[in-house]
Amino acid sequence: MSTVINEEVDDVEHRFLGNSGFKISEITYGNWITHGSQVELDAAIATVRAALDAGITTFDTADVYADTAAEVVLADALKGQRRESLEIFTKVYFPIGPKGPNDTGLSRKHVMDGIHGSLRRLGTDYVDLFQAHRYDYETPLEETMQAFADIVRQGKALYIGVSEWTAEQLRAGHALARELRFPLVSNQPQYSMLYRVIEREVVPTSEELGMSQIVWSPVAMGVLTGKYLPGAPVPDGSRATDATGGFFMKRFLEDDVLTAVQRLKPVAEQAGLTMPQLAIAWVLQNDNVAAALVGASRPEQLRSNVKAAGVRLDADTLAAIDEALAGVVVDDPALTEKSSPRTRWTD
Repeated sequence: MSTVINEEVDDVEHRFLGNSGFKISEITYGNWITHGSQVELDAAIATVRAALDAGITTFDTADVYADTAAEVVLADALKGQRRESLEIFTKVYFPIGPKGPNDTGLSRKHVMDGIHGSLRRLGTDYVDLFQAHRYDYETPLEETMQAFADIVRQGKALYIGVSEWTAEQLRAGHALARELRFPLVSNQPQYSMLYRVIEREVVPTSEELGMSQIVWSPVAMGVLTGKYLPGAPVPDGSRATDATGGFFMKRFLEDDVLTAVQRLKPVAEQAGLTMPQLAIAWVLQNDNVAAALVGASRPEQLRSNVKAAGVRLDADTLAAIDEALAGVVVDDPALTEKSSPRTRWTD
């Protein structure tokens, strides 16, 4: 096996987002769970600064992260940076604030309230990408897309994206976006070596429509680091001990999955990579992936993971990964539809 490794830590590559002329860093800094909840402010700011030093220019957050606190922390961490040199993303859908009947979903009211609240917390006049955090079955799609079109025309967002939409939903949303003349450029799904549900339907549809993936959890909530061992308790202070992280990680903590992940260690070693670097590099091999969202609780963790930028895995390495994980990969495309609640929840 041979691997081409980017030795320059400050040389993160940039990729076009969909068919637009907009470029983002292929390693994008995401602050779900960490900012405003698990990590103290000083550590969060230090980690963002490490991301900037490593050449990351793209930062992804959401109003729901730490119930709006994550946006505030990100704004503090980016203070003093040249705004035009950054790409700042946020999202709207999930309940925030007092969680009243209109504090969630993709109604015109909540979308408009969402962009105004996010801009205020982020301390900016616009976001580069504003994303529908899930699909809203209770709001007409036409209403949602018209609200997004108005936000783009008002200059409050430059591009629009979605998260965890099915191929059918992407197609319907894209058609309305074209009719309303605004750029729907991206989808933000979960994607990793272990969770490949987008490959059969979402990716081919996105390629056809000119949309990219900005993927979250490329390290499968930390499981692909190899630190979770079969038959052993989860490490103290790990993401699995956090209520939110633990909920999303359940499917990855079965002994057969953890045993398979341990088989990746020699693959990573032979490729000259750490386990997290291998996982991040793997998602970036997909041509439809514009960026991998990477979070970190410490600057040194970020500095290590960002070395996955520019890595090219050869065919033998990719085959060895598939062999190691045979039988435990989740790839049912129907799971994407289950990501969006059928009714708005306010709990």
